[in-house]
Amino acid sequence: MPAWWLDAKLGIFVHWTMAAVPAYAPVGDDMGTLISSHGREAFAWSPYVEWYENSIRFADSPAARHHRATYGSRSYASFRGPFEAGIEQWDPETWAGRFAATGARYVVLVAKHHDGYCLWPTQVDNPRRPGWHSRRDVVGELAEAVRGAGMRFGLYYSGGLDWTFDDRPIGSISELIAAVPRGSYPSYADAQVRELIDRYRPSVLWNDIAWPTTGSRLWPLFRHYYQAVPDGVVNDRWMPWNPALFAARSELVRRVADAGIGRLMTTAGGLVPPVPPHFDVRTPEYVAFDAVQPTPWECVRGMDRSFGYNAASRAEDFVSQSDLLWLLADIVAKGGNLLLNVGPRGEDGTIPQPQVDRLGWLGDWVCPHRRAILDTRPWIDPGTQTGTGEPVRFTARGNSVFALIRSPSDTAVLGQVGTTPTTSVTTVAGRALDWRDTPDGLSVDLPRRASEAEPAVVVLEQVVARTS
Repeated sequence: MPAWWLDAKLGIFVHWTMAAVPAYAPVGDDMGTLISSHGREAFAWSPYVEWYENSIRFADSPAARHHRATYGSRSYASFRGPFEAGIEQWDPETWAGRFAATGARYVVLVAKHHDGYCLWPTQVDNPRRPGWHSRRDVVGELAEAVRGAGMRFGLYYSGGLDWTFDDRPIGSISELIAAVPRGSYPSYADAQVRELIDRYRPSVLWNDIAWPTTGSRLWPLFRHYYQAVPDGVVNDRWMPWNPALFAARSELVRRVADAGIGRLMTTAGGLVPPVPPHFDVRTPEYVAFDAVQPTPWECVRGMDRSFGYNAASRAEDFVSQSDLLWLLADIVAKGGNLLLNVGPRGEDGTIPQPQVDRLGWLGDWVCPHRRAILDTRPWIDPGTQTGTGEPVRFTARGNSVFALIRSPSDTAVLGQVGTTPTTSVTTVAGRALDWRDTPDGLSVDLPRRASEAEPAVVVLEQVVARTS
């Protein structure tokens, strides 16, 4: 695993599709809850705007009712015009500047989502819908801007679904598996990903759903990628197609599969992809693992319940400042990265203000405390709570241990930390803090915070773990 990825801790995901023109999905349940409790038609009620084209295929779904009331019989493809007008106004430098200001080390752009529309002028033309791509090279221009701002650039590609090749309505996970296109699609997807690799050299190759070829055809694609980008990273959503997947077309098999997947998601607490034969990074969706993992991982999620821009989202649907900053602290302490999504507007490519605010919150906290977050690794004990019950997490770098404490009072007792004759305790900026060695652990007087929503951060030098 390349050190750059392990050191990064924070990345930005970007979902910008023409579904952001209607910009509608129902708010309420997250996708994991829907799959667990409404398995047979979960995707008809999807909170993900980027699934709008599929959602409106179900006549009684919230998106279909919204579409009829707002657009009548207008097709999804008709949103291409206003979306491409927005692309012409788009400023990649503004995006890159906002992303870099958060402290993020990498950006992953959705180059093609399930609607099949490509954000680069691909030379691999879609045989079902010729010219189904942007004139402007969004991928190339953002790659240049992101790299110019000092970050790595990665690409998402929807290998498992393309509704220009198979547009059957998808209600459940089993129907999703059955909808992986066959025929000419596997060769098309392989050729497009090779084109993306050769043209843009992405540091992250992020597939979604599954891969439409068998492993014997997928492994050469991986070899091609790693030869082109030796320090590149692939995610865990490359489950190769195999003939057994035809069983997913059976109604009995679908019912059994949907029930089993629902139980698995309830146990996992959210959407955790199955483990494929080869991957570099695990990608739980809208859920973080409970402990340090034996493999690299990143939590991927939007700022509200959607990845694409949802104009219907209310203030309460967005992650709060306190929860966002603590989510990052929790993930980093367990050895993961946070891949936080931005969903720009469809018509003009601007980032909506609630998302701008959250990018700002990250920058305001991460940048002054980067020593405690970026380039760190999990400590012996990732942390649970202080002596007074406040959540605490630990990260480490060299001989330095960093304690990140949520909603702290003026003093915290760190029961996991023991002292040595050379122990010192400071702020991240190096100012000495008062501390005491007590029978219950190290007690420290905490520094002031810029906001009560921010975790307090202290630096512990030359300490030992008290836990077994």
